[in-house]
Amino acid sequence: MWLSMCLALACMLTSQRVSAEENPYVTHYQAQNQGNLHSLQANPEPQLLSGVRRDDDNIRMLEDGYDLMGFSSFEAGEVPPELALDHGRSLQADSILVYVKKAGNTSPASKMEMIKEAVKKGQSLTEKDMAASPGKYRYYASFWAKLPPPLLGIHVIKLVQKQSGGESERMPTPGVRVIAVIHGSSAEKAGLQRGDQLLSINQEKVEDAATLSTLVRKYRGKAVKLEMERQSEPLSLEAQL
Repeated sequence: MWLSMCLALACMLTSQRVSAEENPYVTHYQAQNQGNLHSLQANPEPQLLSGVRRDDDNIRMLEDGYDLMGFSSFEAGEVPPELALDHGRSLQADSILVYVKKAGNTSPASKMEMIKEAVKKGQSLTEKDMAASPGKYRYYASFWAKLPPPLLGIHVIKLVQKQSGGESERMPTPGVRVIAVIHGSSAEKAGLQRGDQLLSINQEKVEDAATLSTLVRKYRGKAVKLEMERQSEPLSLEAQL
């Protein structure tokens, strides 16, 4: 599996119950979806997973048919993973990816460098300087909901070209860039790939994600012709919506 369950994390951190106001996953939560996105299940029990590489994990979640509800990012001491689950349940999330990285600890090597620097400058060090800093961690958790089966099945972004004149002269590129193709979708069956530039559907220009959504709904249940570019080369594909 590309993700492993947070068993090691659960063993490392001590479980404790806190109120929502004290839960850092709640207080540091930032919603990323304007709609009321939540699980299709009535009472979902979120799957808690340990993330590996955030960008790669995000793409894989999109490809597996999930959408990002929001995330929490903070620095703290030991925080039990059950708190991420508590917040995931309140959000009605299907999956939670948790990333934990040590922060704020002074390593033996860095302490030695500090001593050498002090000797070189003729400075003295206090007991406070030499004391081990308390254990701290950087936490990041993303919360995901499983989407209904899509009509086309791609996630896209709008790219802009930066002109030499600066911010005011940025020009949008034609079409939209495919950043993820959902497994088992019409897009995957048609042959769309991550990195493709989708230009039009049935000769109607795709200006942005909103235009794409409108056109997909317009041609629901029909076969459509997709005009695109792949590695700067023109390409035409057919998809059944």
